[in-house]
Amino acid sequence: MKYRPNYPERFASIKAARSWCRSFFHWYNEEHYHSGIGYLRPADLHAGRHEMIVARRQASLDAAARAHPERFTKRPAPHRVPTKAWINRPSIQSA
Repeated sequence: MKYRPNYPERFASIKAARSWCRSFFHWYNEEHYHSGIGYLRPADLHAGRHEMIVARRQASLDAAARAHPERFTKRPAPHRVPTKAWINRPSIQSA
């Protein structure tokens, strides 16, 4: 959170902090595409929309490859969606 450009140096009140966090969490889960989960949004994974999104991406990549085969040496594929994702992966000792 604190690496966001609009993160305040200090919150004026707990109400201001909660308001800022509410906005941040919405952006983080509903709008931001995460590289660690295949450039999807967490909300897409939780709602089960990821398979449809990845299929549409594959269709777009296939169309691009058909239209310009000289640009591709193999069939392009969208980023892989991991089966597990971690924010702070537990160590083997603590797992």
